[in-house]
This record gives sequence, C-alpha cells and structure tokens, in this order.
Amino acid sequence: MTSVHHRTATVHGRSLFYREAGPVDAPAIVLLHGFPTSSHMFRHLIPLLADRYRVIAPDLLGFGHSAAPSADEFDYAFDALADLTEGLLDHLGVERTAIYVQDYGAPVGWRLAVRRPDRITAIVTQNGNAYTEGLVPEFWAPVQAYWADPNPDTAAPVRAALSLEAIRWQYTHGVPDVSLVSPDTWAHDHALVSRPGNAEAQMALFLDYRTNVDLYPRFHEYFRASQVPLLAVWGGNDEIFGPDGARAFRRDLPDAEVHLLDGGHFLLESHLDAVAGYTRGFLGRVL
Repeated sequence: MTSVHHRTATVHGRSLFYREAGPVDAPAIVLLHGFPTSSHMFRHLIPLLADRYRVIAPDLLGFGHSAAPSADEFDYAFDALADLTEGLLDHLGVERTAIYVQDYGAPVGWRLAVRRPDRITAIVTQNGNAYTEGLVPEFWAPVQAYWADPNPDTAAPVRAALSLEAIRWQYTHGVPDVSLVSPDTWAHDHALVSRPGNAEAQMALFLDYRTNVDLYPRFHEYFRASQVPLLAVWGGNDEIFGPDGARAFRRDLPDAEVHLLDGGHFLLESHLDAVAGYTRGFLGRVL
C-alpha cells in the first residue's frame, strides 16, 4: 500500500495543507485542484502515480485544509494563489515538475508556467481550460454578467454555486452512471466552503476569474514558444468547460494528446482508471 503523507507548510505567513507521496528523488508532478474541492479530489489518483513519481497535491488557500482567511484579511486572486503555490514548491525544493491541472488549478498552473517555463516539464489538463471555446455559454453567461457589473443582482446566481445542490450538480452532470460518484464528495466540499467568511472569499475568486480569460493570449504564447508536452484528458460531457476547450490546445501545441471520455467535470470520480492510465503512459513517454 502506498504511503500518502498529509502535511502543512507555512508559506508567506499562510498555512498550506498538501498531500505528498512517492520517492523524493523521483520526477515530480504537482496536482492542482479546482473549485469547490481540494486535494481530496486526487485521493485515489495519488497512489496510482506515486510508484514512479514524487506526487504533491496542495490545497489552495481558502480550500480544503489550508488556511481560509476572510476576504478582509487576504486579497483572493489567482495571482495570489499562484504566488503561494510557487512559494510552496520553493519550500519543498521542487525545481522542475510536471503539473496536472483541473478547473481553478489550470489558471494557477498556467501562471506558474508563464513565470518559470524552465520549471514545467509536462502538463496534464483534465477539464482545465485555456481557450474561450471551452467556456460553455449557458454556464458562463451569469458569471460574465457579474464580471461586467458586480452588484447584488448579478452576484446572486453566482453565489448559488456555493449551495449543496449546485456542488452536487458539478459532480454528477454528464456522468452516465451517477452511482459511481460518492456523495461524500459534494458533502465534503460543501462543508468546507461553508465555513464562516468563506463565501466572500469564493465570490472574490469568481470575480477575479475574468483575469484568467484576459490572460489567455499570453498563455497561448507560452504554449507556442515552449511546445511543452501536453495531455488533455477531458470529461467530454462537461457543461462548464466543454470538449472544444480540449481540442483547442492543438492549435498552439500540434503534438498535444487529446482524449475525450464519456464523463463530466470531475472525471476522476467515474473514470479514474482511464485517466490514470493515460497519465502514466504520457508521463512515461515525455519525462
């Protein structure tokens, strides 16, 4: 049985929780989670990679078991989350690493790559978007309205994403056999984002997400210049980041591997073995 360590580190004065497994001297891969979850989403994937790799899965600030200061105490923004993640890697002595990104983890990972292209050895993106084609209009229209004019009326439908039913939908939509998805997932996530003060932190990140879309051209420039090895393994039924977002990587990375699976946004809950297989095969070829 693989030993997975559960640790915390203080980075820039903030407590960050992370899971770590595998040989310290093996090639590293950092797993970056999405909204509204945490490194908990990788609990089954970590042991499937740790025989070959040093696997590090942090909880972003405000998520999981990391500190969750209020929005009055901390300026929640994706630049700030990237700063903390970069600081954690420096603290752990990780000079070069592959990254596995999903949802919010993608703009954090893209920022790390743009800042230090030499640090990133490969990318696995699992419903981690970088192209406007991936933004499903029905989901993003109310979010874009909030970006354009943040006020109580435009905030209300965005705030609804913090409800238990909305989080459950994220896990179950697009999944052919919903019985494969444990209700522990949405119960766990909802409990943690419901901590006192966390709702406003999450709303700040919803608003700041517009900066990620603004940075898409810069991210594309990085892809073209670096030709970083990239695997897109994607829930093809995702109604948040659609399959066109996966296909779009080939525009800037012609050698990108793209696999669309019959699943939804949180593909690891229903297609763990397939995702792990594609990831192991890809990393084994490129690292």
